[in-house]
Amino acid sequence: MDLEALREKANMCPQKPGVYRMIDASGVVIYVGKAKNLKNRVTQYFQNPETQWIKTRRLVSHIDRFETIVTDTELEALVLENTLIKHYQPKYNILLKDDKGYPFICFDPKADYPRLMLSAQADAGKRCFGPYGGRTIAHEVIDIVQETLKLPNCSRRFPRDIGRERPCLRRHLGRCIGVCEGGVSKAQYHTLLEEAALLLEGRCDELTASLGVEMERAAEALDFERAAFLRDRLQAVERLDRRQKVVAAHVPDADVVCLYNGASRACIAVLHYVEGTLLGKDQTLLPVCEDDEDAADTLSQFVTQYYRDRPMLPREVLLSQETPDAALLGDYLTKLAGRRVYVLFPQRGEKRRLLEMAMENAREEARIATLKEEKTGRGLALLQTALGMENAPYRLEAYDISHTAGEETVGGMVVFEGGKPRKSAYRKFRLEREAPDDYASIAEVLRRRLARAAEGDEKFLPLPDVLLIDGGEQHAQTARRVLEETGVKIPVLGMVKDDHHRTRALVEPDGREIGIRTQPALFTLIGTIGEEVHRFAIGYHRTLRDKKVRKSALDGIPGVGEARKSALIRKFGSVKAIRAASEDELASVVPKNTAAAVYARLHGAETDEK
Repeated sequence: MDLEALREKANMCPQKPGVYRMIDASGVVIYVGKAKNLKNRVTQYFQNPETQWIKTRRLVSHIDRFETIVTDTELEALVLENTLIKHYQPKYNILLKDDKGYPFICFDPKADYPRLMLSAQADAGKRCFGPYGGRTIAHEVIDIVQETLKLPNCSRRFPRDIGRERPCLRRHLGRCIGVCEGGVSKAQYHTLLEEAALLLEGRCDELTASLGVEMERAAEALDFERAAFLRDRLQAVERLDRRQKVVAAHVPDADVVCLYNGASRACIAVLHYVEGTLLGKDQTLLPVCEDDEDAADTLSQFVTQYYRDRPMLPREVLLSQETPDAALLGDYLTKLAGRRVYVLFPQRGEKRRLLEMAMENAREEARIATLKEEKTGRGLALLQTALGMENAPYRLEAYDISHTAGEETVGGMVVFEGGKPRKSAYRKFRLEREAPDDYASIAEVLRRRLARAAEGDEKFLPLPDVLLIDGGEQHAQTARRVLEETGVKIPVLGMVKDDHHRTRALVEPDGREIGIRTQPALFTLIGTIGEEVHRFAIGYHRTLRDKKVRKSALDGIPGVGEARKSALIRKFGSVKAIRAASEDELASVVPKNTAAAVYARLHGAETDEK
């Protein structure tokens, strides 16, 4: 459908609230929007292109047709728009990652000695706190609470493991209360968990007041040892309070949402306040907004998507700029929360100060992202120059082989697009080899990868602009031969490592080296890719190796448990190497009687079990 036909159809749209879907020639939904008046909104897309921003012109250039859905109210349109965006994931909408977790910190109050654990959701029957902006933040919070209250963080399970092993180093350093020694009752432990709950709820003032009263009582009762213990705990909580607290005394539970529109990147920062205490921050990087209207629309879309799947919502959402559908946003969030949620645009006072703080956070994140992108762009441009390519490479694929003495040989493939890892495109290859042969392994991995692409497997498409192989000239030559066999023309480079396993140079199949140490942007880019492919390949190899360790010829040998089995594999590398070892060599890892049992089992004999 040409522009004139689209314009004519837009003029026939109803003047009612609803949702519209822009669809390209292949039938893919590329944009979903809502409108108070469908006719007025949709016709704006098909006006004079010279008056439109670049982003809008790009969208319109791909529109083949559009569809509308009329709703009774604007709120229904907003809810439907959100649902359709989640379903279609349109290219030109602001998209938040659905796979980002908002974990909770939980503990089971019915357990004897419960531990603070992460949970993907608020579990029924448990005390839960959150949600937090991510697993890293939640782990940091757990670490802080454990250090403050000296809670155990080891893998022991209580009361099962009380008195079974010697106390750990944390206990000797006075950083753990020592449940493992048996001197902490269940009641005392649960008291500590209640204190942890106060910290997790941001109620440090209540906890310090309670500890102060209890300390004074202990002193009056001449129980100076307990008073000193409580004094230390009180001081630890006060230190934590001073370290974490950014106070907004007159602000209830609120999220402060601020959009910063930079020269090359936009960023939305969200500061989470609970009872006036800043407890966390999220940030999302976005394309630059074209103008104030686009920024307001972006902020509105962000809010609807951000809170869509969050299990708990704040009482207030403070926005950095007013949106035309502010009242609608408030109704939408109220519907999600099951209680009133207020959307506000403070212009002065303490709440405005919080917005300024959020703006500074957003500005800083956008600046850092811009610097990273510029550095990555320089790295890709340098690689383009080094290879004499017409355009800067976009998709880079890197390969590495990992094995232990030829056993459990695997290949790893990682993909970087625009200098960023695309983890959904990573691939693993399991290889069956009797002896280590990196060249043959690289050849097999590439043949399998290219064959899948030739079959039209979308998981292996598109082909890369450049292939990077962990290794030197011979590795690059092997890869080039495979490409020639299949008629594929792609530049191939080997990543040459130094003595510290850092990529020091790139090498072409003909032996020409490309130095990268004096080009920081290229050095960082290639180094990052090299480390990532090595991590990915060796991680897969270790997974397979550990499975084999857990089920191997060493199973059932008297005196060989999981720990000794792992120790033998670490020392010798494989069961085959263990079988080739002498009893004395085995005895350097395990006790002599166990070494004799291992040797006998692996050589077809049996030992007397006494």
